[in-house]
Amino acid sequence: MWTTSQDVGIEMTTETETARKGWMGLLARSKPTRLAQLFPYLPAHDFLRTPEVGAVMVQGRIGGVGQPFNLGEMTVTRCALRLASGATGHAYVQGRDKAHAVRAAALDALLQTEQGPELQDSILTPLRAEETTRRASRAAKAAATRVEFFTLVRGEDK
Repeated sequence: MWTTSQDVGIEMTTETETARKGWMGLLARSKPTRLAQLFPYLPAHDFLRTPEVGAVMVQGRIGGVGQPFNLGEMTVTRCALRLASGATGHAYVQGRDKAHAVRAAALDALLQTEQGPELQDSILTPLRAEETTRRASRAAKAAATRVEFFTLVRGEDK
């Protein structure tokens, strides 16, 4: 059984839920080594679900619209834990890195406590900036390979 934030008396507003989705995605996409540099020490915790590796089916849509189709499977690692304060954290990360999943779940739990604003400044802000830089670099590389097609009209009279 999954424990929710409501089980430990934490009220989640829609704004908080949206923020949580954002930081959980950012933690999942972050590089494990960088996350370990920014957050080297794990707080005391008990596992609700030890890190386990599995597979999920990834679906796609042509052009982002239309009928979904099964694209293939992706390996993920999931983890759920409870801190000594009672806050729970969950994480799903791509790949088989169990330490990454534990660290992301611990941060998810801590970000829901009074330490949240401080951790957002010290961990999430640098991760977000690095992700923005990575995406801009990737977009620039893709733009450099872009081919513009055009048609020339012959000037023949009829």
